[in-house]
Amino acid sequence: MNLPISVNQDQLLDVLINVAIIRPVFIWGAPGIGKSAIVEQFAESLGLPCVSLLGSQLAPEDIIGVPQIVEGKSVFCPPRSIAREEPYCLFLDELNACSQEVQKAFYSLIHDRRIGEYFLPKGSIIIGAGNRAQDNAIVKPMSSALINRMFHVELIASHRCWLDWAGQNGIHHYILEYIALRPDHLWKQPPKTEEVFSTPRSWHMLSDAILSYGEDITDKQMEVIAAGCLSPHHATQFRAFIKQIRNRYALSAIISGEQKWPDAPEDRDTLYFLAQSLRAQLIKELPSEKNKLSGSVQELAHKAKGLIRDLANISLEIAQMAVAEDGESILPDWFMVEIVRDLPRLAVKK
Repeated sequence: MNLPISVNQDQLLDVLINVAIIRPVFIWGAPGIGKSAIVEQFAESLGLPCVSLLGSQLAPEDIIGVPQIVEGKSVFCPPRSIAREEPYCLFLDELNACSQEVQKAFYSLIHDRRIGEYFLPKGSIIIGAGNRAQDNAIVKPMSSALINRMFHVELIASHRCWLDWAGQNGIHHYILEYIALRPDHLWKQPPKTEEVFSTPRSWHMLSDAILSYGEDITDKQMEVIAAGCLSPHHATQFRAFIKQIRNRYALSAIISGEQKWPDAPEDRDTLYFLAQSLRAQLIKELPSEKNKLSGSVQELAHKAKGLIRDLANISLEIAQMAVAEDGESILPDWFMVEIVRDLPRLAVKK
């Protein structure tokens, strides 16, 4: 499913409040970005219990029930979890991971809000969700008949929405500070190989692990749990961030001149993290055209060139990585021209 418009968590709640109460909604999105949590939050806001069914683990009889003879006639008896007397929110998670037979069993439930002779109580809500084909998850083609019975929306991860939620739900302050500094590390496209990857869910898991270990968690313990939750690159950067906090290095202090780059061999991971953080800040604040520089940003650009020169004296490789193209985000051309003009050895041969 390729939708031209995506929504963040707050926008999805708005869609559910206005659309899900009148039509079934299907939420598309990558694993771990909060689809289930948002549906549960939505149901709670309406005062409705949320009944979740996992599509990948269902058989047709789990939906339509089993036949029973009543007064000489067969009657299908739907499962107790579905056949309720009071209105509720039915959440069909991993709906597009169902077999075709299970998908068929959902037709009348989604379109007519009934299973056999049982009708959902008035006021009940039906929401489906599933991963996309590009997410390397278990997905199966959905029939056009099933697709056309639902309103479709695609959810993307938003660091602002997630940080708002995380700040109210006890997420460890290390993670709040890190994602505020590196919002691009909140989520990573699932890899094609069997590899741990970062999602809002995995950051939540890491927070739980850090809280379980306590504030006396060692660097080695942090290394183990970060590697078990995050993309390898993100895990390395997060550990360096923690080391930076514990050693009281701060990028703002380095930019202002209050501190110098850490130059000890044992601080090389911290140096790499600080260099990448400087890069991220420059990408965020420097305009694409030099004539649009404001006074404060012009001062930042000037200081950054000096800092990159100092960084190259400590580690040419890290300095090159701080300014090199990475395929996702690049520094403005005018800034790169000035960097290479002043520091030609930073030019990376392709």
